[in-house]
Amino acid sequence: MEGRKRNGFTSRIGFVLAAASSAVGLGNMWRFPYLAARYGGGMFVLTYVVLAVTFGFVMLIAEIGIGRMTRLSSVAAFRKLDRRFSFCGILGLLIPALITPYYSVIGGWVTKYIMVFAAGQNTAAAEDSYFGAFISRGAEPIVYLTVFIVLAAVVVLAGVEKGIEKASTFLMPVLLFLSIGIVIYIASRPGAGDGIRYYLKPDFSEFSGKTVLAAIGQLFYSLSLAMGIMITYGSYMRRSDRLETSVLQIEFFDSFVAILAGMMIVPAVYIFSGGDDRAMNAGAGLMFITLPKVFASFKGGRIVGLAFFILVFFAALTSAISLLEAVVSNIMDVSGMSRKLTTVLVTVWCIILGIPSSLGFGPLSGVHLLGMDILDFMDFLTNTVMMPVLAFATCIFVGFVLKPQKLIREAEAEGAAFHAKHFFSFMIKWIAPIGIVAIMASFIASSFGWLKW
Repeated sequence: MEGRKRNGFTSRIGFVLAAASSAVGLGNMWRFPYLAARYGGGMFVLTYVVLAVTFGFVMLIAEIGIGRMTRLSSVAAFRKLDRRFSFCGILGLLIPALITPYYSVIGGWVTKYIMVFAAGQNTAAAEDSYFGAFISRGAEPIVYLTVFIVLAAVVVLAGVEKGIEKASTFLMPVLLFLSIGIVIYIASRPGAGDGIRYYLKPDFSEFSGKTVLAAIGQLFYSLSLAMGIMITYGSYMRRSDRLETSVLQIEFFDSFVAILAGMMIVPAVYIFSGGDDRAMNAGAGLMFITLPKVFASFKGGRIVGLAFFILVFFAALTSAISLLEAVVSNIMDVSGMSRKLTTVLVTVWCIILGIPSSLGFGPLSGVHLLGMDILDFMDFLTNTVMMPVLAFATCIFVGFVLKPQKLIREAEAEGAAFHAKHFFSFMIKWIAPIGIVAIMASFIASSFGWLKW
């Protein structure tokens, strides 16, 4: 079925906004700010930006280039290029198929909080027990999970041009508008200056191996790397569009929104807590426990809180759309099934597999895998194990099997310039794979207490 007609994005800005919308998700809105708060504020931000324009740039060129070269999603693309690396394509299908269900659980939580703030129940949401009580209920979180994934499926069902491209060209500007508006409001609050300085001013005494590990882990999560998504989106990209320029624009949008998210959250929590480390390092609770307290602490907090959760919802939805599309497109390429049937089947799969992750905070709270609840285990399996393996294998494949020159020629198609081609070639063959191995080894060593930072 590899010769089937393939629709695609109708413009470069449509592709860039769709790919950027995929990159801009919960990784930016929730994960980036709390990691920045935990790992030195400005030092983490600087480390992330450096990694984004080096390692992230190279991986995006590789994945999008593979997709555009083959006009196929990951399974069929790797099979076409070299059957020995078919396992890379399979991982590119399995990873989003496993991430989408538990990601939609969190998306369902965001949907719930929109309803809470819209109904004027923001004061109740600021209570310590509110979030825990909600996620421990059996049925209600599953209802919100289902609503969230069905909304994403509706967009995917409409196809690339009429669904994904149109949704992205609407949602991405709205997301940017809301982000900038909330940042301006938070920055105008008394005491915000100290929080902004903590967040943006690098303190090199805070730099450590943990900072690098956290930043590179965030990079995978934030840029949708090693998930099969960028190969899928690359397969819809026009050859007349400049690959290098598009990747730089995707990175700009992603990093800009991530930094804006931190500008919303870190100074707000800093003001509320007086810089208390316990509040700044709240992790997952930062969005659903600490921030509602922040919004309840000042006049107009309900409106700001509602705008914030709508913003997070849009970001989560665009990423869910790309995750879902990566699975749907792969199955369509391999099986030849229609988009409608494939989308329905994948949506049902995501709901069914998402239920245990949701119930892991309620009726199944006693179930632990490697000492983790079900959702955390699924996150560990995909983000900490499968994605680095796929990223490493992709580097080896591009660097030594496919050869960088083939992707350089793809980037230079129809007379396009590729200014960083020598940098790309060196990075993809040597620095990127060595860096991934070092990161994985460091994580394993620190997890078992063999390495002390």
